[in-house]
Amino acid sequence: MSLQRAVLAKIAGKRNPEMDKEAQEWIESILGEKFPAGQQYDDVLKDGQVLCNLMNKLAPNSVAKVNSSGGQFKFMENINNFQKAMKEYGVPDIDVFQTVDLYEKKDIANVTNTIFALGRACYKHADFKGPFLGPKPADECKRDFSEEQLKAGQTIVGLQAGSNKGATQAGQNIGAGRKILLGK
Repeated sequence: MSLQRAVLAKIAGKRNPEMDKEAQEWIESILGEKFPAGQQYDDVLKDGQVLCNLMNKLAPNSVAKVNSSGGQFKFMENINNFQKAMKEYGVPDIDVFQTVDLYEKKDIANVTNTIFALGRACYKHADFKGPFLGPKPADECKRDFSEEQLKAGQTIVGLQAGSNKGATQAGQNIGAGRKILLGK
């Protein structure tokens, strides 16, 4: 098996059809229209139009121009505009897929993960009422301790650091004892 086929097989193995279906259903429910019958999930998303329309539903006018014709570079521009709008919406840069992952179908699993990241970012916007996609991100739980509490905590040895309580070598006799003879 060639290296290229091995890499493609590994990428295809990461793809989860249930996640793809869940992401598709979420997009359809936000847009209020179904994907065209007979077309695959990645083929519908490939030109970036559906993704741009999705962003415009979540954040109106976040993608100013959606190209519906013009060839490969215009469609890749749609994808880039979608990515830019997502980052402005609050999706972390590390969660955003590369343009070629979608347009050249290099890593559709990464595209689906990005859509899930967008679904999680929706939780952070109070004006969005749902439906949501993916688990709700944790909220910050900031705590304020007094100086007295902080000083009291410094005297305690945490169990994470380990403890030598009861861990001695007393009573261990392995083999013959060592004899030290003085004066010889």
